[in-house]
Amino acid sequence: MTEVPFPLGPEVLDPARRALGRGLCPECFGRLFGRLGHGWTNPERAARIAEALGPMPPAWACPVCEGLFDRIPVWVERCQAAGVEYEWQRFACGSRWDPELLAREEALWLEVGTAGGESIRSAFNRELGKRLEIASKAEGAPAHPDVIFLADLPVGRVDLTVMPVYYRGRYRKLDRTLPQTRWPCRACHGIGCDRCQGTGKTYPTSVEELIAEPFLKATGGEGTRFHGMGREDIDARMLGTGRPFVLEIRRPKRRTVVLADVVAEVNRTAKDRVEVDGMTEAAAAEVVEVKEASPWKSYRVGVAGVVAVAKINEALTFATTRAIAQRTPRRVAHRRADRVRTRRIVEASLVEATEGRFTLELRAEAGTYIKEWVEGDDGRTDPSLAMLLGVPLTVEFLDVIEIHDEPKV
Repeated sequence: MTEVPFPLGPEVLDPARRALGRGLCPECFGRLFGRLGHGWTNPERAARIAEALGPMPPAWACPVCEGLFDRIPVWVERCQAAGVEYEWQRFACGSRWDPELLAREEALWLEVGTAGGESIRSAFNRELGKRLEIASKAEGAPAHPDVIFLADLPVGRVDLTVMPVYYRGRYRKLDRTLPQTRWPCRACHGIGCDRCQGTGKTYPTSVEELIAEPFLKATGGEGTRFHGMGREDIDARMLGTGRPFVLEIRRPKRRTVVLADVVAEVNRTAKDRVEVDGMTEAAAAEVVEVKEASPWKSYRVGVAGVVAVAKINEALTFATTRAIAQRTPRRVAHRRADRVRTRRIVEASLVEATEGRFTLELRAEAGTYIKEWVEGDDGRTDPSLAMLLGVPLTVEFLDVIEIHDEPKV
């Protein structure tokens, strides 16, 4: 890196003369001009000024930092102690300060008239990071750290933030009794009560929990968040290539795992209930990508209803030619805004029919309520298949057979 010459014009020397005799240490004296002369340390700036103004008086007790920069090795040790139980290769540093000290520094700047000062917070964070890089052999990476060390200077401790790790993949749900995520008991809201037999849950387990447990064991994490590209009903299977998801592990102790082994453990322990594949390490930004995606989906639907095959085919042909208006279904009205949404059944075909029952395969826009489109939901879906056929229909089973998350052409 090319060093920028440190200027010694009046904008530096005049404030420097006014700062002489204030007992500033070389770090704090040089910091008065810390934004001038790129590539210079603050003590180097102070030495350069001393060449022009003569030797500076010794600083026995700096009134600004109070010797803080001499104690940076102690803070390095505190950072390492705070992170000793965790794996980290990239880190960031921050600090919390006594407001009176910061105010004292600003008052000094005004008194000496400097316009190029660097804050003590910025200088401390930088110097702490440089020393910690050397001591830990890790990389200072403010943009994407594994951990963040916050030096609480008034208290004398380091607080540690451990950033999550993320894994992306696809899951297939083979069990019609599993919710996608942990479902807190509605009576006790997760605390534990007689109704949920002390579990705090409405259902014994979930797709999230079955997938998360081996990952928590491998990483030593403290908890998870599950981010799916939509969700299927509890009694619906998720088949085909599976539903994309991102698993977030909170406060992992280990960030390096043999992913293939963890995936194998998920598939072993969740056999016949959940399968995962295509697992890769992911970034936090992929959570937004997954949550905001709106792919079309294909379904297989088993329907009970007495109706002629020809009439079914005629109704399916008509259904794909016009939009449907779906008011928020009664079964989800407690958690979704009550409004009318316009959706389309893109493709529809009859694949099997017996006396009183038939099976359909459909492709629909994201957000289409398939059960309500079949049954009508007391007129809240218009038109529904039941309306088009003029007979009552009941969905007996529903499978999601594909999530079409590939780019549409």
